[in-house]
Amino acid sequence: MDMRKLGRSGLTVSPVCPGTMMFGDQTEEAEARRIIDHARDQGVNFIDTADQYAKGRSEEIVGRAIAAERDSWVLATKAGNPVKDGHANAAGLGRKWLLQAIEDSLDRLDTDYVDIWYLHLDDYSTPLEEVITAVADVISSGKAIYWGVSNFRAWRICELVRLAELAGLARPVVCQPYYNAMIRVPEVEILPACEYYGLGVVPYSPLARGVLTGKYTPGAAPAEGTRAARNDVRIMETEFRE
Repeated sequence: MDMRKLGRSGLTVSPVCPGTMMFGDQTEEAEARRIIDHARDQGVNFIDTADQYAKGRSEEIVGRAIAAERDSWVLATKAGNPVKDGHANAAGLGRKWLLQAIEDSLDRLDTDYVDIWYLHLDDYSTPLEEVITAVADVISSGKAIYWGVSNFRAWRICELVRLAELAGLARPVVCQPYYNAMIRVPEVEILPACEYYGLGVVPYSPLARGVLTGKYTPGAAPAEGTRAARNDVRIMETEFRE
């Protein structure tokens, strides 16, 4: 498999990165391990999870699955969403939560560091200066090597880069937008911003939550076990909306 650099960083990744949102929920651990093993056998070295996925169980499964070859994997996780019911500061991008979130993720992943730490969503209630200094402290501690953003608007990406450069802190190196052949909004502003600032782009839901796999037939009821059959709110409000 041809490898590539992630944006303008020195990190080498495979062009395919398995997402693990269903691990620990619809996808049981044995099947999740089979998927990861198959990806590795095909030359994949890049895997993506998040603290929120399956209330932390996804991170636990991924951590166990790659433990024996941890250093050969590029491991990405995310923070910002609530993981479970908690106190008022148990979500968002405030310094208190970010510093706790990375510790919790490392515990679940059973590792000392992650290669990429994404801010999973924007938080307009927290100053970006606070966000970038908290992230910088995580990176300087060695608990994350690089950082990136997901679900951020283009102008906010530009502002993050500007503030990081002014402060002499590490810039984001990667962006994870919702982008596929059906959802092409990122082409208007997000992708040009990423190209200009040198952020790698790692889209999520490239198969439109399964719609582009051919498993759904127009006019027919979705097959049992699919996300549409479960009335998954994400797919019903996007690809299956009327």
